[in-house]
Amino acid sequence: MPYIPALKREDLPELEAYFQRSDKRMGFVTNAQLTMAHRPPIFKAFVEMAAAVFTEYGSVTPQLKALVGNVASQAAGCEYCVSHTASNAMRPGYDADAAKVAAVWEYETSPLFDEAERAALTFAQCAAAVPNLVTQAHIDRLREFFSDAEIVEINAVVAFYGFLNRWNDSLATELEDIPMAVGERLLAGKGWHAGKHAPAAAE
Repeated sequence: MPYIPALKREDLPELEAYFQRSDKRMGFVTNAQLTMAHRPPIFKAFVEMAAAVFTEYGSVTPQLKALVGNVASQAAGCEYCVSHTASNAMRPGYDADAAKVAAVWEYETSPLFDEAERAALTFAQCAAAVPNLVTQAHIDRLREFFSDAEIVEINAVVAFYGFLNRWNDSLATELEDIPMAVGERLLAGKGWHAGKHAPAAAE
C-alpha cells in the first residue's frame, strides 16, 4: 500500500494537458505522477524534465536511454523503476525485444549488447551506485562511442532516475498494470519482485 495515495486523474482537469504528454511518452499516467500532483508545480516540472531528458532533445536512442534507466534503477534498488524502464524499452519507438530486456542485467556478457551499450550501461551502474563509482576511465570509454553532449544525455537519464528511485521507494508507489506484468513476465526469474510496490490485491 502506498504511503501517500495517488490522486485521481479525473479530479485534476487543470493538469490534463500534462497528463496527455505522459500518455504520449509512456502510454499512461503513472502513479508516481499522480502522487506528485499533490503539489502541481512539482508535477509540472517533472513532466518538463522528462521531455527534455527523453523526447525533445538529443541523439542517444530512446531504447538505450530506457536500458540506462533500468540498470541505474537496479543499482539503486528501486523495483518500481526497474519494471517501468523494462516496459518503456519495449514501447513503439524504443523497440527493444523481450529477450534483450530480460538480459539487460547480464549486459557485460550477453551477445545482445554491443560495446557502445556496454560502455553506457557500465557508466549507469557506477553512476547510480552509492557512493558514486564513476572514474575518468568510464568517461574515456564512453568517448569511444559518444560525444560529450551525448554523455551529458546519458548522465541526465541516470540523474532523472535518481530522483524517481528515491521518490518511489520512499513513498512505496503502487505499480500500474503494464509495468507490473512486464516485471512478472520478464524479470521475476532474474530476482525482481514488486515488494512494497505491489498493488494491494497482489500483496
